[in-house]
Amino acid sequence: MKVIVWGINYAPELTGIAPYNRALCEHLQNTGHEVRMVTTFSYYPAWKKAAADRGRLFRTDVINGVKVHRCWHYVPFRVTTLRRMFHEASFITTTFLRLLTLPRPDMYVVVSPPLMLGLAARVLQFFRRAPYVFHVQDLQPDAAVGLGMLKTGAFTRLLYGLEGLAYRHAAAVSGISQGMMDAFARKGVPMERQIYFPNGTTLPDLNKIPPQGRFRARHGFKANEFLAVYSGNLGVKQGLEVLVEAAKLLIGTPVRIVICGDGAIRPKLEATIHQEKLQNMTLLPLQPDQEYQEMLIDADVCLITQQAGSGAAFFPSKLLAVLSLARPVVAVADENSELRRAIAEGGFGTCVQPGDARTLSQLFVLLASDPTGLRQQGINGFLFVEQFAFDKVLPRFTSDLENLVKKRNADR
Repeated sequence: MKVIVWGINYAPELTGIAPYNRALCEHLQNTGHEVRMVTTFSYYPAWKKAAADRGRLFRTDVINGVKVHRCWHYVPFRVTTLRRMFHEASFITTTFLRLLTLPRPDMYVVVSPPLMLGLAARVLQFFRRAPYVFHVQDLQPDAAVGLGMLKTGAFTRLLYGLEGLAYRHAAAVSGISQGMMDAFARKGVPMERQIYFPNGTTLPDLNKIPPQGRFRARHGFKANEFLAVYSGNLGVKQGLEVLVEAAKLLIGTPVRIVICGDGAIRPKLEATIHQEKLQNMTLLPLQPDQEYQEMLIDADVCLITQQAGSGAAFFPSKLLAVLSLARPVVAVADENSELRRAIAEGGFGTCVQPGDARTLSQLFVLLASDPTGLRQQGINGFLFVEQFAFDKVLPRFTSDLENLVKKRNADR
């Protein structure tokens, strides 16, 4: 089977969608299929290309046997709605042209966002006569409306129209959560064209993980401090301001809030922490693999935050790495969010409402006095995350692709 994966994120990016695109491509390659990745030059989550990549139009890398075709795209210094639209449009334009030069595959896997890739995939289908699976990592229009970034009107109707077009012409539509499956059904995608393809994780050998204390020692954190750690993108959708407000209320307690990451609101967070003199709050860069694992091991709880109105539209993939190391979770999420649904099902954490800094700060103090309860939540999380192991989810999706290709060949 010949497959081309088309998406904006890939290695060496460490967070977001990139690790899952890489896992899919490498699994296909390692199981005897011919796979190519068409993407751009890495930029996320810092929204900045590496110096060596700036000004490059095209390049082909080979990463673990996978051919990675990189194409230039515009990366804004400061992200605004208009600049983000040009950012996505430039990616779609250059990668579309590159795809026209590559051999025709048996199947395209088109990873959204960007949503406009759906329209581009439909046009590409006209030229190349090959089907595509539209894989949805984030319900972009739903998230934008839920966050108040877009108001219902002509533009949102256009976005939903483009979404519907992508769904109608896809051989199948895949999503990463059961909530997305429900959304696809509401949007008119028949069950027989839906594929549940959750993001996965590599379960560690708990006998080989690093010992406790390295992360704390590296950054001067005391052994008796209660570390509440957030790691990932620092953007509007994450609603991280609630952590700053909680830190103000936690002054004088043993609780320290640590934020590791990069993104659009990092400068604002940094300025606020400095202005408010929050000695119990630490802002660090995104940690590489080994240090990231050491950070999770030393965390008393791991934080996953969502802005009000966004939780029903996407599922936070960072959750899987946290649970694979048996760490308990404190979540800030809406009642109807996928994250709350997962926590209720798995019993691996506690939730508070977005914006409720007082309850969040009280929860930290309460959890700091209950190490036994936290250990049980960690165990629950490890048991829950086993269903998302890469060696389970990737073979299932590969089988789905193979069946789609066989069906198309039989219908010819």
